[in-house]
Amino acid sequence: MRTSIAALVSVVLGASLLTAQIRSGRTLDIYVVDVEGGNATLFVSPTGESLLIDAGNGGAAASRDVGRILAAAADAGVTSISNLIITHYHGDHFGGVPELASRIPVWNFIDHGGNVQPAAAADEFLQKVYPPLFAKSKRTIAKPGDRIALANLDFRIVASAGQPLKTPLSGAGRPNPYCAGFKPQDPDPTENAQSVGSLITFGRFRALHLGDLTWNKEFELMCPNNPLGTVDLWMVSHHGQAISNAPVLAHAIRPRVAIMNNGTRKGGQPDAMRIIQSAPGLEDLWQVHFSLLSGQEYTAPGMFIANTVDEEPAAMPLAPMPAPAPGSGAAPPPVHNGKAFWIKVSAREDGSFTVTNTRNGFSKTYEARPVR
Repeated sequence: MRTSIAALVSVVLGASLLTAQIRSGRTLDIYVVDVEGGNATLFVSPTGESLLIDAGNGGAAASRDVGRILAAAADAGVTSISNLIITHYHGDHFGGVPELASRIPVWNFIDHGGNVQPAAAADEFLQKVYPPLFAKSKRTIAKPGDRIALANLDFRIVASAGQPLKTPLSGAGRPNPYCAGFKPQDPDPTENAQSVGSLITFGRFRALHLGDLTWNKEFELMCPNNPLGTVDLWMVSHHGQAISNAPVLAHAIRPRVAIMNNGTRKGGQPDAMRIIQSAPGLEDLWQVHFSLLSGQEYTAPGMFIANTVDEEPAAMPLAPMPAPAPGSGAAPPPVHNGKAFWIKVSAREDGSFTVTNTRNGFSKTYEARPVR
């Protein structure tokens, strides 16, 4: 029996339409993993390609943190890491990299280049541990304006090695009204200021992750004009600490949702929380951890917090806890070595997205912003 050309065309068009429908139904999935006040954020594209920003702590905590990252990867169906961005050379960001690379293939390591803050652990990593890792795959030195190849996504580097993006992204570049009131902090000579920052676009959905970029560098990036425009999702900078998250950034990008990857006693200080919580257009703040430094005064509602502590207090005080003095004499933070929960974001090309707290199953969907 002969098949007519019209019938074949009908079959092909039908198959194409079905494929388009399947692809349009896929999401960009983002897993914000609890690494106890460090950073690990896994992006999984609609085609299954992956990009991990940072790998949590090293030392005795590496196995714990990497195990949590791999649990998120398994949930996403990821069997290798296409790209790994090391935002900067502080132990809570690069420390888990060797353990991670020993347990799952990593095909492209991305970083800002040389270390500006010599320290024994970072020097050991860069000189002896890191070269054998990328020798088996690839290493890329990130520069502002670079694109990272991920199907269906525009993954753009907007800061690296202390340098900000110079050319505004499409649709951005308007004067930033918050620059006029900016008050600089002390110069930051540390690795935080070198952080690799990324802006991720999937259709009409936009997310921003700047690592631990600090206050003065945020000004250099965002003033006098805003080169980024607005975003739907902001991964709060530097775990929600007050040496980052200046209004020139936090208020200018007008995030609908902010997610703070903090620890029980790291991030969430009142000075930062006042700025974050007052960002124009902010609908919700989600926290990876309950923060003792927030108290009831500044913390997010419990259903928006993914992890607590192993031994919960009978009541949370209204006033924030004063931050302990830095140094080896400080008491250790409350223990959380049990089951860890991630916050998952599922974003769609139309700009809508859903955020889920896996501790309690609470989800909230944010509809797409109206097209202007």
